[in-house]
Amino acid sequence: MSQLALKLTDYEIPESLKDLDPTNFSNWKFSSTTTPAEIINTLIPIIFILAGIVLLFMLVFGGFTIFLSAGNPEKIKKGTGMITSALVGFLIIFAAYWIIELLQITFGIQVL
Repeated sequence: MSQLALKLTDYEIPESLKDLDPTNFSNWKFSSTTTPAEIINTLIPIIFILAGIVLLFMLVFGGFTIFLSAGNPEKIKKGTGMITSALVGFLIIFAAYWIIELLQITFGIQVL
């Protein structure tokens, strides 16, 4: 394999592997500088989605724990604890989303 065809954002890897010099970073043209704000803006929607999926699984698993407890008070307590934790987590996610929305309106920035 003497040819390589790959293009990253603004960096093109040469077609010939002989022209590729991994020690010379001066010709590597990645996208413009990535700031912490851009990283956070990219991660926030992903975090909200993942938190929602975890919330769903915790609610379902807590419900199944109660359903399959067969009257065992410890398992019922464990299941209710899972559901309570999931609902508290939901309130935290919901509050975080609205705080971000308020910050966007207040400071005129675009986060999500």
